[in-house]
Amino acid sequence: MKIGSLADIKKELAFLDTKELSVLLLDLAKFSTDNKALLYFKLFERDNPRLFVELVQEEIDFEFQKSNTRNYHFAKKSAQSIRRKLNKSLKLTKDKETLIELIIFFCEKLKLYGFLDFRHPVIDNLYRMQVGKIEKLVLGLHEDLQYDYMEKIQELKFNLR
Repeated sequence: MKIGSLADIKKELAFLDTKELSVLLLDLAKFSTDNKALLYFKLFERDNPRLFVELVQEEIDFEFQKSNTRNYHFAKKSAQSIRRKLNKSLKLTKDKETLIELIIFFCEKLKLYGFLDFRHPVIDNLYRMQVGKIEKLVLGLHEDLQYDYMEKIQELKFNLR
């Protein structure tokens, strides 16, 4: 079965009335939790733009609290699991500032909960990759915002030593 392009889908959606569109969106939301989350944030983001950031930070913080850091193996597995959940959440927004803020939050929690104290290569590389993502995202921002984030990036890089 060949699935049509996004342009084809867009053309067909233009022919649907409001009621058919809402039924289609609800069916899509029922299909997966990712679709449901995306639809939820797009609908309620207008009223509270910080809602997405707050909910994702709350979820990440909860995951860090329940993570197992008794030894480096469990810490590594927990950090990877939390990073996967973060990446899943990052797909729901295209706002660079939001992405930067959430990745910085993740990196700060890695330091706070002692994951970096193990000096395990996988954890260190995971942290290094997240800092690299932040740097790339910051380069796409306005100069004033870049300056604001550069100090934070330097602080995060200091934790790599």
